Amino acid sequence: MVDQSRLWDAHAAATYDTPGEGMFAPEVLGPTVERLHELADRGPALELAIGTGRVAIPLRERGTAVSGIELSAPMLARLREKATEEEIPVVHGDMTTARAGEGFSLVYLVFNTISNLLTQEQQVACFRNAASQLAPGGCFVIELWVPQLRSLAPGHGGTVEVSEPGYLLVDTYDTLAQQVVSHHVRFEAAVDGARGARIGRTPHRYVWPSELDLMAQLAGLQRESRWADWDRSAFTADSRSHVSVYRKPATGSLD
Repeated sequence: MVDQSRLWDAHAAATYDTPGEGMFAPEVLGPTVERLHELADRGPALELAIGTGRVAIPLRERGTAVSGIELSAPMLARLREKATEEEIPVVHGDMTTARAGEGFSLVYLVFNTISNLLTQEQQVACFRNAASQLAPGGCFVIELWVPQLRSLAPGHGGTVEVSEPGYLLVDTYDTLAQQVVSHHVRFEAAVDGARGARIGRTPHRYVWPSELDLMAQLAGLQRESRWADWDRSAFTADSRSHVSVYRKPATGSLD
C-alpha cells in the first residue's frame, strides 16, 4: 500500500501553491468557495485533506468557520504559514478515521482527493467518517473526475491528458484493479545543451459516480445533487468531472 503522507512531502508542499493560476485561479476557486459557503448555510465546515488551505482560507474569509483533517505534516506546516490553529483548527491524521468533532453543517472533499484512497474499503470508510461528523441535515460534498476509459485505444493502457510546453501528463490504467497512475513529466531548462526532466507519479483509485452513490447509501447519506462543475451546470454523459452533494437525513440515526 502506498503511503500517501510520503507522496505529499516537503517538496510537494513547497511547490503546491500557484497563486492566481491553475486550481488557484479566481475563475476556479471563486465558484468553489461560493458554492461551499452556500451549502454550509451559516454553519461550521470540515475539509478532509485540507492541504495548504487552498479552499479553506478563502472560505473562512467568506464567513464560514472551517476546520480540517490533514495527513501530510509538510502540507499542514505550509498551511500554518498562512493561518493559525485558532483561525483554522486542523487534526493531523487520516481522513478515513481521524475526527475533528461533530455537528458540522458541511464536510467537503475537493479536487479528486478521494481517489487518493487506493481501496474501495478506504473510500467507504471515508464516507462513513464524514457522515459521523455531520449534523442532522448537513451535507457531504465531493468533487471528482470521471474516468476517461472511452479515451483508451484498443490494446493501449494509457492516455495523454496534458501536453504543453514544459509539462506532460500521462495516465496509465489497470482496469481490473480500478487503478490509475498519473505520470507528471516536468522538463527543465537546458544546461550545456542537454535538457533534463523530473518525473513524479501519483496513484489513484478511480470511482464511478454510481459507485459513489452506493458508498453514500452505506454511510446513511442520500444524494441531493450532481453537477458538472461548481456553477451547477448539468452533469451529462460527456462531463469530465462532477460535484456531488450528499445529505444526512434531518431525523433518525445512521445504521
